[in-house]
Amino acid sequence: MKYVQFVNVQLKKIIENKKNLVLYGQNINAASCLSGLTKGLGSINQGFTINTPNSENTLVGVGFGLMLNNISSIFFMKQMDFLLLGIDHLVNTYNVIRQNEPKASFTIFPINVDSGYEGPQSALNNFNDFCSIAGVEGYSFTNKKDTQKIISDYLVKPGFRIMSPSQRLLQNETIDLNVLYNDNEFKFFHYMKGDDVSIICFNYSLPYGIILHDMFQEKDINASLFSINTYSSFDYKYLINDLRSTNNLIIIDDTKSANKLSDKFLNEMYKCCNLDKVIILDRRNEQNRFYPRHDKLEIDYFSVLNELIN
Repeated sequence: MKYVQFVNVQLKKIIENKKNLVLYGQNINAASCLSGLTKGLGSINQGFTINTPNSENTLVGVGFGLMLNNISSIFFMKQMDFLLLGIDHLVNTYNVIRQNEPKASFTIFPINVDSGYEGPQSALNNFNDFCSIAGVEGYSFTNKKDTQKIISDYLVKPGFRIMSPSQRLLQNETIDLNVLYNDNEFKFFHYMKGDDVSIICFNYSLPYGIILHDMFQEKDINASLFSINTYSSFDYKYLINDLRSTNNLIIIDDTKSANKLSDKFLNEMYKCCNLDKVIILDRRNEQNRFYPRHDKLEIDYFSVLNELIN
């Protein structure tokens, strides 16, 4: 099953059982329905489903207004770039609302456009920055298990959050991995256990981590594999215990943000662990990212292997 179809099914499971829910966004119930992401949601929604114009600042304000009136809503957004227009509401309006415990939910559900070849106005893979400037919770998901758990727990939970899938991954087959452990708030997931190296994936980089894990396995190198699904600091104790066993760390982060959770995480690991090797795979030296091109994180897997061994 294509990942976009799988996410759509998970959305339907929650929405069909929620009364008085408002769904809105551009073409969410018309035309392509955001390339299939929101297909059929209107027919099962017991509340209102509204196709809106492109007026993102107003629409973010609408969600907070509904929240103040104890009405839950989900704002589906074609691409995260458009959320820039709602920054004032994300920060200042929500600063007023967050003073009290909300009874309704407001979820903004933008697609993170990281599929490439779409130009400088459709490539804002900067989820970290939205969560940082507004001080809000954000959740990404990449595969069958984390998608099920995060959508089930957070989609209509009272309060505000941003939840965003990767457009690159939506176009692919659904990744299905066994989960060894996840924290109670689904901020990270542990998929593989090894004694030689810990691979910790941030943002939407889990597929790169899987490739690296499998390559290591062919060389009899046993790797632990984690994915971090939040953009806020969390309790690192479980990951610290794994690193104290392996003493080798590989961080993979495909965000374009300069302000990254992976950097904060690495600082904490240096404080707690005496690591033999630290390898960072991110975009800090990436060139020519602002014209239409592929948007994959470029990794020389054989160089990583050689660096770890040597």
